[in-house]
Amino acid sequence: MENLFLDITTAIQSQQWFYLTTVGLISLCVGSFLNVVIYRLPLMMQREWQSECRLLLEDEITNKTTQASNSEPFNLVKPNSTCPKCKTAIKPWQNIPIISWIMLKGKCANCSNPISARYPIVEAITALLSLVIAYSFGATEHALLYIFVTWILVALTFIDIDHMLLPDQLTLPLVWLALIAAVMGITISPGDAIVGAACGYLSLWSVFWLFKLLTGKEGMGYGDFKLLAVFGALLGWQSLLTIILLSSVVGAIIGIALLSIQGKDKATPIPFGPYLAIAGWITLLWGAQIQAAYFNLIGY
Repeated sequence: MENLFLDITTAIQSQQWFYLTTVGLISLCVGSFLNVVIYRLPLMMQREWQSECRLLLEDEITNKTTQASNSEPFNLVKPNSTCPKCKTAIKPWQNIPIISWIMLKGKCANCSNPISARYPIVEAITALLSLVIAYSFGATEHALLYIFVTWILVALTFIDIDHMLLPDQLTLPLVWLALIAAVMGITISPGDAIVGAACGYLSLWSVFWLFKLLTGKEGMGYGDFKLLAVFGALLGWQSLLTIILLSSVVGAIIGIALLSIQGKDKATPIPFGPYLAIAGWITLLWGAQIQAAYFNLIGY
């Protein structure tokens, strides 16, 4: 069995086109599943919160229809995907990443209700980012780890855009995965990973409370702390400043542009998670080069 695994690994490493094609196709399928995660996970959390509130407040539900609908399973597997308008079940051949959306011309096959272009966009982004990781790191343990992290970052980014929420169900497992990877010798030393996770969390936590004490407002959410802890555990505390600066610059540019285009007030809250995810992903790939260029610029 071990020899078979080694043979497969050797074949993949020697045939880069096969490796990249495999990563691309798998990532497209994962991107399709991420669309489900992005839509359903916040709703699952909302239902759980509502259920806990009803128990806490001893609120008896008198509407039998509502009670029946809430008792039906709703998770990442059930119910099956349907058209939001006509409720027609989506057939397997209508759920092929990107291709089905193009063949259906962006409309439901039954009622012609428009299907959001974001579905194929998420699939394409997932595949493209995964291919960049695969090409940069080759067929290695680093690539496998970072591709998985990339998938979760895509889901977190779009959930935060939609709901200003970074679910613990996604961020906390990533923290533990990064720490385990360090213990297994895949990334950095376990000590650096632990210190990086702690510094990542506490740095934004400190900024949060300082801002709140000065203004009485909450400048960011706890999910942002945990997301930075993920990158601290993956890359070490030395990369945190680069990620924070990059995310601030990217957030300022994109945030100001969006507010100007949409004509919203400057006080309108914007999610910080997507910018952290973008900055962290860039640092995964080119953090050392960015730091070297910065030190050269300041003559250090």
